[in-house]
Amino acid sequence: MPWGMTAHVLYAAVDPIFPATTSKKVIKEIIRGTIGFDGFLVSDDLSMEALESDIEYRATQALAAGCDVALHCNGKRAEMEAIAGAVGELSPDASRRLEASYARLAQPEEIDRPALIARLDALLAQG
Repeated sequence: MPWGMTAHVLYAAVDPIFPATTSKKVIKEIIRGTIGFDGFLVSDDLSMEALESDIEYRATQALAAGCDVALHCNGKRAEMEAIAGAVGELSPDASRRLEASYARLAQPEEIDRPALIARLDALLAQG
């Protein structure tokens, strides 16, 4: 999969303080590290009020945790401008992952379903 999306769920056994979208343990250590996902990662909608703090902080925390972009969906211009001012342009890694996603979408690969299921089983067995 060339892209993915976080959720604002709290995995208390992994990170009892930060929800997945803003958790370095969930994103950098597990999603990017253990799972090895190097696709384009989008935060869940930061304007849905599932996370505490101001909108700029939510956006910068999502990016610091390892998301490539901070998704904002309510259409409030002031919030969009505040986020844009706080986060700036895509990082070089985010740009690389976005380009790779476009390339993979243009030429879909065959999926080895049994191999993916075996890999998932092995990851889940690790606990």
